[in-house]
Amino acid sequence: MAGPSRTPLGMAGFAKLTGVSRETLDRLANYVDLLNSWTRRINLVGRDTLGDVWRRHILDSAQLFPLVPREARKLVDLGSGAGLPGMVLAIMGAPEVHLIESDGRKAVFLREAVRITGANAIIHAQRIDRVPAFAADVVTARALAPLPELLAISERFLGAETICLFLKGRMVDEELTDAAKTWHIRLERQPSLTDPSGCILRLEAIARDPSAGSPRLSDS
Repeated sequence: MAGPSRTPLGMAGFAKLTGVSRETLDRLANYVDLLNSWTRRINLVGRDTLGDVWRRHILDSAQLFPLVPREARKLVDLGSGAGLPGMVLAIMGAPEVHLIESDGRKAVFLREAVRITGANAIIHAQRIDRVPAFAADVVTARALAPLPELLAISERFLGAETICLFLKGRMVDEELTDAAKTWHIRLERQPSLTDPSGCILRLEAIARDPSAGSPRLSDS
């Protein structure tokens, strides 16, 4: 995460790093304005993170966008909260993003964010296990749950070709070890652009391991 002496990124710095269009940048700026405004009233994100919001939240989410396959048609964001990363990905052009958030106030915020940004997003204001199961091309999550639990709640959205993109922190190795007891996955890992202790997990070929207890993670 950004340290106290780190210069905030800012909108121009974000644009330089990501190469987004002016139109997309304007839509993201509208989202950031809304996020700042609503966080004064409800607990969307930590208020101490808003001073570097473009790095801590927008870039942190946007770094997943290049990993979304071009042929993807449906993305599910679990426990969306303030829309991170799902709303950011929708604003950047990810198709048919399903934002699942059971907190009613946060769901209202997400609907307002969709309205002002024109993002192609569908809000599910209910628990993840109450959303009718369907196969997504991509499943995303940020700061939601340890990996074994995250895989379990993702299972209702997994198809044969689904990939999962999870933002993870310093406990990722422990989580991977725990996940290996129950899950068979193919794994790619890359460093986070925003958190020196974090990483992005790209998971595919995800299935419950019938020989639970035998590690079957392949880290490529």
